[in-house]
Amino acid sequence: MHTASLRVSSSVAEVATRPANLAAVDRAIGQAGSGRGAVAIRQLLGGTHANTWLVAIEGLGSEGVLREFPAGDTSVAWEAQVLLALDGLDVLAPRLLAEGVNDAIPWLLLSRLPGAANITSLEPEVIAQELGVALARVHGANGEQLAPFREVYEMAGGGLEDLSGPAASSFRASWQHLIEEPLVLTHHDFWSGNVVWDADRLSGIVDWNGGSLGPRGFDVGWCRLDLYLLFDEVIADLFLGSYEAAFDDDLADPALWDLWAVARSDRIVDTWTPNYLDLGRSDLTARTLRRRHREWTDSSLRRAQG
Repeated sequence: MHTASLRVSSSVAEVATRPANLAAVDRAIGQAGSGRGAVAIRQLLGGTHANTWLVAIEGLGSEGVLREFPAGDTSVAWEAQVLLALDGLDVLAPRLLAEGVNDAIPWLLLSRLPGAANITSLEPEVIAQELGVALARVHGANGEQLAPFREVYEMAGGGLEDLSGPAASSFRASWQHLIEEPLVLTHHDFWSGNVVWDADRLSGIVDWNGGSLGPRGFDVGWCRLDLYLLFDEVIADLFLGSYEAAFDDDLADPALWDLWAVARSDRIVDTWTPNYLDLGRSDLTARTLRRRHREWTDSSLRRAQG
């Protein structure tokens, strides 16, 4: 992740940029089991939903990630539930160390996953392969830990009312067939900006506030859209092949899942520029994103009809 350095001692030094609620830092560290305070705080850039801070915790000998959410954000409590249920997901997801979901400015303190966000220095083929393997691991999770999860159709972005654009009507015609697909653990926003890398190995997945149960194609189509916006159809197909090999099962009707992804994002793709800018892709302007989204929509419609 790109970072902006600052230092905050447990006595709360005066700094220009810092968490809005420094008292929450002390509470978080107390809940996490340390009798001492933070020795350094550094802002992590790249997120749009929450302000994120790397906190070095004296006494624990480790670092945590403090996420501050907008006042009144109801997704914080759900993300806390999801992370508790996942319990690290075999080291793919962060663990919840402490929470203040009812605070005026809600927050979560999470374990730090090794690595950093990276979509510029890695080869596209490596990104596609690793994303496919990681998503297969997510979809392969099972057991009682998934019992409290809601279905993706109950979440924002998961219903027919969220569809728009040229692909919406074609996808609606297949809705009944697709919602009968088996449900798996679903990240809900699985794209290259929500993973971290340790060298050329994908080491973790972040931002689980949409965690739910859904058909496999929900995440697959979303990630394929992202990879087309970033690269091209070849890389999107390489990701699909990697995923299917790792999951040991082909995904039926991938073009239909691509249609769902473009219909879900048609109203908002122009707003994704800051997400890609923070990750080093200044070339993906609103106009470029809209053009590439239209290209992928047209391709998805042709493949679904042919």
